[in-house]
Amino acid sequence: MSTTTAPTKAPAERADASTAPSRRVRGRGERSRAASLASHGILSVASLIALFPVAWLVYLSLGPDKNDYLHPERIWSKMTFDNYAFVLQHTQFFDWLKSSLIVSLGTTVIGVMVAATTGYAVSRMRFPGYKKLMWVLLVTQMFPIAVLIVPMYQILSEFRLVDSYLGLILVYCSTAVPYCAWLLKGYFDTIPFEIDEAGRVDGLSPFGTFFRLILPLARPGLAVAGFYSFITAFGEVAFASTFMLTDTKYTFAVGLQSFVSEHDAQRHLMAATAVLVAIPVSAFFYLVQKNLVTGLTAGGTKG
Repeated sequence: MSTTTAPTKAPAERADASTAPSRRVRGRGERSRAASLASHGILSVASLIALFPVAWLVYLSLGPDKNDYLHPERIWSKMTFDNYAFVLQHTQFFDWLKSSLIVSLGTTVIGVMVAATTGYAVSRMRFPGYKKLMWVLLVTQMFPIAVLIVPMYQILSEFRLVDSYLGLILVYCSTAVPYCAWLLKGYFDTIPFEIDEAGRVDGLSPFGTFFRLILPLARPGLAVAGFYSFITAFGEVAFASTFMLTDTKYTFAVGLQSFVSEHDAQRHLMAATAVLVAIPVSAFFYLVQKNLVTGLTAGGTKG
């Protein structure tokens, strides 16, 4: 009786499996090449859309005639920097720059200081009415500017602060502080309370703990609050045009109105001035950009 054994295919199958190309499995969060190309394409288009108004403004500022915006294709053959020279030499540009920087930096310093102390107090201390205080600050943001101008003008008139930098700074702080207080309160909530306790164990007073330990850790949140306060004061028009009566104290936003008359508008000069106005804001953004994203994301983790 003879026995036969069937040939085994296991070695051959293992050899074929070893020689077959292995299919790579993507890890979690890893995108395919097509998805990466699509996302980069969408971001590129979004960037072009965001940059187009700025590039268009710069392009119009190079046109020598006030009606060049109606025929922008003609600007290319006659570009000139005469508009910038006229704005710098024959207008009150540097007075506007001085006024804008005084008001914006004053609003930033005072507003952030008040908002930081308010946000820290509500975040760390439990006093009667601390929740109502934050709701009151939120309600103040609901009133339109048209409703606030008349009572604010009367208050400033009583204290003789009309047509003064301090009066305009206080008005801007009234709008910047509530938002910044909410923002910084949320950021202070992300800082462990044990840091405050450690500072007091080391002999620091509450103010010493706040200034020496908490504020350095809250630098990203302070950068966001400072940027918001600066932009709010730098580009505001209604309050500045109402409370500033002397032309040498006009801010940039009000100074731009000097290029518009009842029957005419010098748009080429307005475009050149707008480009020059954007330089201080861009410089301030460059200084705080490192902490800006961190402050925006961390400040919203807790409420």
